[in-house]
Amino acid sequence: MREAIECTRVKASSYFTAWQVPLLLFAAALASAQSQTAGQSGPDQAPTTASEVQPQITVTAPREQALPELPPDAFTKCMGMVSPESIDYTQAVMCQEQLSRERHIVVSACINAKGDTAPARIIQACTESLDQDIFEGRTRFFLFAARAAGYFAAGDKQHALEDFNEAIRMAPRNAYVYYNRGVFYAAQSDSASALQDFDTALGINSKFVPALRQRARVYQARGNFVEARADYSTAIGLEPKTATLWSERGYVAIRQQDYAGAVKDEAEAIRLDPKLARAYFLRGAAAAFGGLGSAQNPIEDIKTAVDIDPSLANYVKLKGKSVSLVLPP
Repeated sequence: MREAIECTRVKASSYFTAWQVPLLLFAAALASAQSQTAGQSGPDQAPTTASEVQPQITVTAPREQALPELPPDAFTKCMGMVSPESIDYTQAVMCQEQLSRERHIVVSACINAKGDTAPARIIQACTESLDQDIFEGRTRFFLFAARAAGYFAAGDKQHALEDFNEAIRMAPRNAYVYYNRGVFYAAQSDSASALQDFDTALGINSKFVPALRQRARVYQARGNFVEARADYSTAIGLEPKTATLWSERGYVAIRQQDYAGAVKDEAEAIRLDPKLARAYFLRGAAAAFGGLGSAQNPIEDIKTAVDIDPSLANYVKLKGKSVSLVLPP
């Protein structure tokens, strides 16, 4: 659900607060700038193309090397077909080190150590690790969880869920696995299952801030703003220097029509992160919605937000002679 407010309508009998007039002018300027950007030019002027404004640069990512193969007889192949009596122990040590390096490469790809591994490579590496028992016993849950994330990123929901379930079966007291499956369920709009997993994760570790944050988002999507705000408050108590938590709680306060509370939360988010565009926008929106223009200048906040993140201009709507602010999702 999105909220909007009609900030001003020009009529003979209208009156304007100090910030309403510049907000109207600001929105008109945005509309003008957007139309110019779209290539609306005079008859004697050629339309400006994107390439004239900014040169296009093509970057070719380096090709990933193939993952090393780890067959069961890798050590034998490394050593060569020799009898035990003629083993060169120096070669044996070097061979073992090489195998360790290769296993490290595979495991790093499986767990996406650099954060940019392609899903297909993650799945391949995790499957290889599982086939070769690189992790034994209960620690194998880690490989299932990592492969589940790869399947999830690749859009293979069925195999992702199967691996998440297997990881939980092997590690039923691991909060992170329940959290990851909860994120998966939330992405499928299965809020009931997502809440159940976040509840379980927090039952194992009540100070697990990511689970608190995700549960708050699910509550918010369901319209349970009291529960959402409570979870954000708990998370803020644990991580008071995380600006986004303050801003997200401020968003919920707006949905509860607690505009003064929202302004305070967004102000703290801005103090912690002066470049957080969304916080400026939400503080301006809260002040506008609550008629708090005398205490907080909405137009300045909206302008600052758009300067930092131009995409936020899409939520400032000019309709005839009226201006509306729309909450971003």
